[in-house]
Amino acid sequence: MTMHHSIFTARTSGPAQQNDGAKLFEFNFSARDDVFAGHFPGRPILPGIFQIEIARAAAEWACDRRFAVNEISKSKFQRPILPDEPLKLELKLTETDDMVSARANFSVNGEPAGETLLQLRQCD
Repeated sequence: MTMHHSIFTARTSGPAQQNDGAKLFEFNFSARDDVFAGHFPGRPILPGIFQIEIARAAAEWACDRRFAVNEISKSKFQRPILPDEPLKLELKLTETDDMVSARANFSVNGEPAGETLLQLRQCD
């Protein structure tokens, strides 16, 4: 199973338009998902790289365009994301010239779980 397939399968809602222009997504990664295999034995957590890839994939869904990560300006992991936890993503997008800036804030049950700032470029 690929990373993108796991993210696609885990998405339970979104994008939902918020009043401030942000897009809201919700995810839930099943304990049976291969993403948890070996990360970490006895205490599975969602690998940090998934927050970056979730933000990129969410930007694609919000804009209906394919993106590649050009730069990771910030990536902060504030708490482990465990199997079967409801993960929320608030995504704010800003377009400039040929780039899209994506600010992603992740939370679990209202508790901050991570923050990622990406510079994305459109794929042809």
